[in-house]
Amino acid sequence: MRFIAFAHEDGRPAIGARLDAERIVDLSADGLPDTLDELLRQGESGMAQASAAQQRARSVLPIDGLRLLPPVGNPAKAFAIGLNYVDHAAESRFELPRHPVVFQRYPSSWVAHGQPLVRPRVSREFDYEAELVAIIGKGGRYIPTSSALDHVAGYSIFNDGSIRDYQLRTNQWTLGKNFDASGGFGPEMVTADELPAGAKGLRIQCRLNGETMQDANTADMIFDVATLVSACSEAMALQPGDLIITGTPAGVGLARTPRVWMKPGDVCEVEIENIGVLRNGIVAEA
Repeated sequence: MRFIAFAHEDGRPAIGARLDAERIVDLSADGLPDTLDELLRQGESGMAQASAAQQRARSVLPIDGLRLLPPVGNPAKAFAIGLNYVDHAAESRFELPRHPVVFQRYPSSWVAHGQPLVRPRVSREFDYEAELVAIIGKGGRYIPTSSALDHVAGYSIFNDGSIRDYQLRTNQWTLGKNFDASGGFGPEMVTADELPAGAKGLRIQCRLNGETMQDANTADMIFDVATLVSACSEAMALQPGDLIITGTPAGVGLARTPRVWMKPGDVCEVEIENIGVLRNGIVAEA
């Protein structure tokens, strides 16, 4: 299934299941929760109810014109992974990590598909990063890699927009990775059963104003999804709705000569094969 979070004209949140390229079933109108966060907490029973509601298709809406929301609105944790592609680690002049490099992103730092990314007034060094997101469906602690993928409900797309000068001021990246509305997340969650195991082998690209800046494959990750789920669960119990933003390949603006930054008026697209396209314009902070 493909889940889309959206807002009605009066601002009420809802979730839908895609029927085709043009239509969704409004699951919330059929008695299901208003958010994917809550549906994931219901586990297998919630997913079964969603599938049944999709088949009934009692309330069908056109996708065109809907105001989309990030697929998961308020995760307990959003792990972001740094330096997880060999070529990106090399262009960033870091040694290959022996363990996953983990930092946090906060919900205030991302917007939905179609919403603008905001370049802050304190910096011009606004970079793009195409990334796959794994969304946890079943919680757990000390999860072995052999069963880790059983804990993943589905996958989505992230643009890990980074304010590079703030990120690199210290050896802790959190500030530069969490400016308000600096990242994009969406447009939907594709359930794991629709993709290869661990979403491995999918082409991942970033385009800035139509020009391809990043072009790689999720098979090139140093630490695959199962390894990341297991590693994150060693430190803290995972919960349904938690995110693991799995890292970016080579081609970021920081590593180019001359450097390339996102600027007001630009349009940035991140595409992952069989998942979709995340598109955001860029605006200056008011």
